[in-house]
Amino acid sequence: MSAADRAATDLVLLDIDARGVATVTLNRPEVGNAYNEDLLAALIAGLQRLAPDPTVRCLVIRGAGKHFQAGADIRWLGEATNYPPDRNFAASMATTRAMQLLNEFPKPTIALVHGACFGGGCGIVCCVDVALATPAALFGITEVRVGVAPTPISTYMVDAIGLRHTRRYALTGERFGAEEAARIGLVHEVVPADRLEAKLAEVLDAIFLGGPEAIALTKRSFLGASGKLLDERQMTLLAHEGWVQRASPEGHEGTSAFREKRKPSWYRPPVA
Repeated sequence: MSAADRAATDLVLLDIDARGVATVTLNRPEVGNAYNEDLLAALIAGLQRLAPDPTVRCLVIRGAGKHFQAGADIRWLGEATNYPPDRNFAASMATTRAMQLLNEFPKPTIALVHGACFGGGCGIVCCVDVALATPAALFGITEVRVGVAPTPISTYMVDAIGLRHTRRYALTGERFGAEEAARIGLVHEVVPADRLEAKLAEVLDAIFLGGPEAIALTKRSFLGASGKLLDERQMTLLAHEGWVQRASPEGHEGTSAFREKRKPSWYRPPVA
């Protein structure tokens, strides 16, 4: 394995214990586990590897360091606004594909959320079967504030928290706490940090009481019955909408303003 390949692999850590619990750890703690092309590629490869593995009974996704997942890496996002169309589309499709693979993962999936959970991090939470958060976790669907659109995760947000709550939080970009996340259905339960591992153990034990084939069929049946199994045409449309907005003048201005720590040009202050 080359140094570059090893570095990419280290961005997402995979582990399978003797019981069959696969743990996926997002591992860019220096930037709050924000995703870029390399992290997305590693996540996709990891999910594709784990899904058919007969020894895997369930999947737990975590974030290394102080935060769960802080959305897109803003430096990478700024670079991506200047990508040629084919690479820009591929970047959006990578996000779309990662979410699809997680949403349709054939075994139960659990997210343990702490610290920041913004943008794509909320998308991950929407795509798992069980989401647990610590009281200090902070959430936000913040893409519009940098002039981009959360199209790769839109389907899953509406499914998880409903159109009403999605309209508020995805259009305002407001941040909200763990209790609000539980109230709107983004997470299932808020658990004290010192009880999180014990609660995970309880959920895992409940999962292991179910027949693996019955669980897989039940999950796929639910997704199919609610129209949440995306085909390639739907995924292509979501990815296309995402990259076109990111590459627009507004996308350029939004990412530039964020990096420069200033208000974007479209902001209008309150009238005195």
